[in-house]
Amino acid sequence: MISAAGDDLADRIYEAAFVPDLWPDVLQRLSEASNSAAGTVGVFGDGVKFVASEFIRPAWEDIAAKNEWSRGSLFAMMRALRPPPAFIYDADLFPPEAMAANAVRTDRVTPLGIGGEIGSFEMMPTGEILLITVERWLTNDRPSAAEMATLNQLRPHLMRAGLMAARLRLERAMAMTETLRALGLPGAVLTAGGHAVAVNALLEELPDIFRPAAFGRLSIADPAADRLLQDALEPGRAGHSQPVRSIPIPRRTPDDAPYVVHLLPVRRSAQDVFSRGDVVLAATKVDPKAGHFPLSALIGLFDLSPAEARLAASLAAGLSIAAAADASGITLATARTYLNRVFAKTGTHRQSELVALARSVTPAGSPAGKD
Repeated sequence: MISAAGDDLADRIYEAAFVPDLWPDVLQRLSEASNSAAGTVGVFGDGVKFVASEFIRPAWEDIAAKNEWSRGSLFAMMRALRPPPAFIYDADLFPPEAMAANAVRTDRVTPLGIGGEIGSFEMMPTGEILLITVERWLTNDRPSAAEMATLNQLRPHLMRAGLMAARLRLERAMAMTETLRALGLPGAVLTAGGHAVAVNALLEELPDIFRPAAFGRLSIADPAADRLLQDALEPGRAGHSQPVRSIPIPRRTPDDAPYVVHLLPVRRSAQDVFSRGDVVLAATKVDPKAGHFPLSALIGLFDLSPAEARLAASLAAGLSIAAAADASGITLATARTYLNRVFAKTGTHRQSELVALARSVTPAGSPAGKD
């Protein structure tokens, strides 16, 4: 039977499902209730999201930044196991040789005075693993039966709160895509790794442009645009330091309309580890028959600066880069610098590609270079 203090903590756990900023306090209370050093909630999927009590948080942030979790054998073992129905002490779950080789423990947390770990995990409907742990003090390492009983009394509340929070965030993601649909915009909510959490009907009606990819990811049929999308969702990939936020999709035939994809980050609580939706994708159809295509649109669609947009428009109008530089009152060297920036932002690599792309959204014969 849970004590009055336990009842209060259970209420706090369910409150945290709706107010994510409460998780650090919940985890601190959980560690204190079990005479432990710290507590953590982690969600393992594309990567790792976690929230922790204050004592362990800086260490976990550094470990996550260096991706040390994914390199540890214990997490691979955990994925292959059937989730236990209760909290379990790590030394009772993993073989001694695996524990001895766990560098996260030996090199990172043992110097903090932390020993073993008590944990419990569940598979979430989203395919991710929900892991809840408390870290033990070296001086009080192996938990007592009473401490394990305290944790196991609270385990159903912790797991239900985690699943509830994940479901609530999924409903919010679906609501976002429906809002875009009401505005006439094809749209989706994606994780930071590119998995589609929710997709609206307008986007599904464009199978020649947007396609499902392996492991639930969303892709763009145009290879150059898809590279920009994947790089934007994974800005740390080698050779790509600048994430792209607006992605042009050129028309495939003269009868097609070009699109521009905008990626917008979902602003949410920093403690909300259960939110799978990190990025809103909205597609804008560009009608080249609509008449004059102003520089302000080039700036907005491709994230170009005014100077970069003027250069792109001049090139689309048929000017050489030297003539475009002269028309803008800049040196040829500066024009080449702007051109390289435009290449990076539009996903093109040669001037001919840029001109073709610009003309796909700027009608031939329009007064390029003027707003």
